Amino acid sequence: MMRDNLICFYTIARRESTRIFRIWVQTLVPPVITMTLYFVVFGTFIGSQLRDIGGFSYMAFIAPGLIMMSIITNSYTNTVSSFFSTKFQKNIEELLVSPTPNWVIVLGYVSGGLIRGLSVGLLVSVVSLLFVRLPLYSIVYTVLFAFLTSFVFSLAGMINGIFAKKFDDISIIPTFVITPLTYLGGVFYSISLLPDFWRAISKANPIIYMIDGFRYGFLGISDMHVYSGLGMLVLFAAALFAANLYLLNKGIGVRS
Repeated sequence: MMRDNLICFYTIARRESTRIFRIWVQTLVPPVITMTLYFVVFGTFIGSQLRDIGGFSYMAFIAPGLIMMSIITNSYTNTVSSFFSTKFQKNIEELLVSPTPNWVIVLGYVSGGLIRGLSVGLLVSVVSLLFVRLPLYSIVYTVLFAFLTSFVFSLAGMINGIFAKKFDDISIIPTFVITPLTYLGGVFYSISLLPDFWRAISKANPIIYMIDGFRYGFLGISDMHVYSGLGMLVLFAAALFAANLYLLNKGIGVRS
C-alpha cells in the first residue's frame, strides 16, 4: 500500500515539476527579473542613501526579504493555478475516483509549489550575489524557514484553488492579502525602527515572522524570537494541511 502511495505521489509531483520546467520562461524567469529590479531600485539607488541596519548595509538587509518574497509568491501562485487548472479541465475527477488517498493528492500538488518557490528563491539568491556579499549565519535556519514558508503558502494556495470557481478567483487573495502583508512584513525595513504602536500592529502580521527568521539565517539578526516563527509555521502547516484534507474528503469545491 505504501509503495502504491509513493508511486501516486511521484506521478503527481513529476507532472507538476515537468510543467514548471517545461515553461521555465514563464515560471522562473519573470520573478527573477522582478526581484532584480527591486535590487536595483531599492538596494542600489535608494539603499545607497540610507544608513546601515543592524551593522549591515541596506542592500544586505533587504536581500533575505526579497528572496523570501519570491518564495512566498511563487509557492502560492503555482499551487493555486495548477490545482484550479486541474479542476477546470475536469482532470481532478480522475484522481478523486482513483484509490489515491487525499493526503497524497495534497502533498503531490504542494510539491509543485515547493519546487517552484524554492527554485525561484535559489535563483534570486544567486542574483543577489551580483549586488551584495551576503553572509550565511546559519544554513539550518535558512533552509528551515525557506522550506516551511514555501510549504505553508503552497497549502494555502491549494485551499484557494479548491474554492475558486473562475480564473479571476485565483488572483484575489495574492493581490489583496498576500502582497500587502508581504510589503508590510519587514522586507524593506526593521520593525525596531517603528513607533511602539505600529510595532505592535506589525507583530500581528504572520509574514513578518517568516521574513525575520529567514533574515536571521543569513545575517544572524532578528526583531523577534526565531523559535516563535518556527512554531507558528509548524502550526500553520498542520492547520492548513488538515483543512485541505477536510475539503477534499467532503468534496467541497471539487465535486459538482
